[in-house]
Amino acid sequence: MTQVCIAAYVYGVVQGVGFRYSTQHQATALGLSGYARNLDDGSVEVVACGEQPQVDKLVEWLKNGGPRSARVERVLVEPRGTADYQGFSIRY
Repeated sequence: MTQVCIAAYVYGVVQGVGFRYSTQHQATALGLSGYARNLDDGSVEVVACGEQPQVDKLVEWLKNGGPRSARVERVLVEPRGTADYQGFSIRY
């Protein structure tokens, strides 16, 4: 299968609630690479690369609210060019 990469921007109460760590755990379990990082506007950017069905599962998880402590209001997803990330990291 072909590798795809997406960038998802997650808005709502998503900082200070373990969102990046939960996303890292979920993405790693799905075999994805990329990163999650907080943005200055209070949102979280998630870049995920891997097989299309696995990336779709992560996006669905994000849209369904992510971790229980988060309150996701909306998720914007856009395609990204493929990149060679080593694992799934949390960026600061």
